[in-house]
Amino acid sequence: MTREANLEMRANSAGFEELPRRDGGTSRSILFIVGLLLFAPLPSRAQENGDCLACHGDKGLTGARRGKTISMFLDEKKFGGSIHGSLPCVSCHSDLEGKEFPHDEDLAGVSCAACHEAEQELHAKSLHGKAVSRGDPLAPQCKDCHGTHDVLPAKDPRSTVAVLKVPYLCGRCHQEGAPVQKQRTIHQDHILENFSESIHGEGLLRKGLIVAPNCASCHTPHSILRHTDPSSSIARKNIAATCTKCHAEIEAVHRKVIKGELWEKEANILPACIDCHQPHKVRKVFYTQGMADKDCLRCHERPDIIATRTGRSLSVRLDDLAYSRHVKVACSQCHSEVNASHLRPCETITKEVDCASCHAEIGQQYQESTHGLLVVKKDPNGPTCKECHGTHAVKGKLDPQSITFPTNIPDLCARCHREGQKAAVRYEGGQHEIIERYTESIHGKGLMKSGLTVTAMCTNCHTAHSVLPKQDSLSSVNAKNVPATCGRCHHGIQEQFERSIHAALVGKTDKELPVCSDCHSAHTIRRADEEGFKLDIMTKCGRCHEVIAKTYFDTYHGKVSQLGYTKTAKCYDCHGSHDILPIDDSRSHLSRERVVQTCQKCHPGATRRFAGYLTHATHHDPEKYPFLFWTFWGMTSLLIGTFVFGGIHTLLWLPRAYQLRREIRQNLKDNGKS
Repeated sequence: MTREANLEMRANSAGFEELPRRDGGTSRSILFIVGLLLFAPLPSRAQENGDCLACHGDKGLTGARRGKTISMFLDEKKFGGSIHGSLPCVSCHSDLEGKEFPHDEDLAGVSCAACHEAEQELHAKSLHGKAVSRGDPLAPQCKDCHGTHDVLPAKDPRSTVAVLKVPYLCGRCHQEGAPVQKQRTIHQDHILENFSESIHGEGLLRKGLIVAPNCASCHTPHSILRHTDPSSSIARKNIAATCTKCHAEIEAVHRKVIKGELWEKEANILPACIDCHQPHKVRKVFYTQGMADKDCLRCHERPDIIATRTGRSLSVRLDDLAYSRHVKVACSQCHSEVNASHLRPCETITKEVDCASCHAEIGQQYQESTHGLLVVKKDPNGPTCKECHGTHAVKGKLDPQSITFPTNIPDLCARCHREGQKAAVRYEGGQHEIIERYTESIHGKGLMKSGLTVTAMCTNCHTAHSVLPKQDSLSSVNAKNVPATCGRCHHGIQEQFERSIHAALVGKTDKELPVCSDCHSAHTIRRADEEGFKLDIMTKCGRCHEVIAKTYFDTYHGKVSQLGYTKTAKCYDCHGSHDILPIDDSRSHLSRERVVQTCQKCHPGATRRFAGYLTHATHHDPEKYPFLFWTFWGMTSLLIGTFVFGGIHTLLWLPRAYQLRREIRQNLKDNGKS
């Protein structure tokens, strides 16, 4: 086919009709010209992202900027996942729109104002924007904070402007030793360091509270101005509005008199927040012996003050307060119903102190516990917070003087749970002498005699505030939760147990599976290497494996154990203690791969034939051990038959023997006469 014919066919396929000639023919020359114009190669244009990525998708692509060689590579995956991923390149690089490529290397800078006009306007008026306009090389631009082709929304945890990352972002310039800090003649030292140690910084950076303020919360993201600028968010007249974005009713919370001084230095003029709270060093503030405490102590520091209704002392020892956990807590924070306008501020109190107002999570746990439910029912046996922690002399659990210090916990719980006390009289079944048994257990001896504060105590097993009966599925001593409870200290043992046949997820059976307390008990736990434990464990295994236990006691090992010897093999010596597995499991101590090694623990010279010994073989089981069964009964029958035959023979022979004896005596007598 000729080129002219080919162009004609392509033109026809494109929808061009033949042009009629005057003589009724076809104008092929016109079609040829149209085809040339239509299908002639056009200059490429960088209008699609794919066109840009044809070059910028190459990791080796570099360019020159300010005399330095930089990478011009664009990661398509990162750009696609960015907030701008759906936009064409020319939306930002607008000077390339409609131009041919390859383009010039010197391109105009991207202007974010095309889309973000309001933010750009604020930035231009800010300290950062002014620094940019005067050509300061340290001045941050949009891309320095938000990135370039990998911009992510602020709510994305990976974003450079995510709440938790803002302090580190600002710290690039404003931490001590950074170029910006060195350049400034007047500045606050250690801004980032002070913020990280402040109550705001602790909440944000250590506890991950994204509602805690960061740099942008006070200084705003784009309108950063000096504190002397009337428009600044941290200007003296604006700082209260900035703080009350979070601390909405702070003015109502503050007392008019603090530390004996008027809060209002002049009529209707309040101090700014930063007069008391340093901007980057904000801490929890405590004013010692402020007016509220003085109001209370005016009466309650007297030793002779007595409650009218109950007759109990209402005196508060200052030493108790000075060394308590609540030394920085004002009286009115706990006794919240006090009214400072009364001569006796406490006369308006109608309720007991609610510890849950500060300890909300613990309060919720306590309310749902056995102790809390008793208090709700107004049962006199229900212990309240103050019975365990005290009142004004509350100390931390790590303080040896505290009643909740580990070595003091057994005595604390014994106030109610010792035999004969108010909690012990409620017990049903065998739950008696709990404290006495615990004291003699391995845990009790470790804690109370050896002083090992890491030893398990009452609160380690029953928890401190979520005490529930073991029948409750949420209880820490419920059967299904006991392995996890014990595993807090015995983690390695828990891991072994969870892989064993006794674990609920492994030993899938309708029968009740044993847990730690079934073998080790709850309060009378002994050392596993004690002789008493070794002898008693056979009985404990036999509670579930009754038939197998009987066969064991028929063997040499079992008979020697019954005589009181502990060096002979017990159940756990062969099967393991916490890692018991079926014999067909290669990890089992009795699997074909490991049984010889197991026997060699006691019998060093054991071989595979030695390990073939039938440990639990019994002549009572015709199905499992038919050979032994029939051999035993065959030999027993033979033995009994022999004795029966011999006995009958003896009985039948007795008359004859008696007759012979008489004849012999007679013959001897006759021979003697002759």
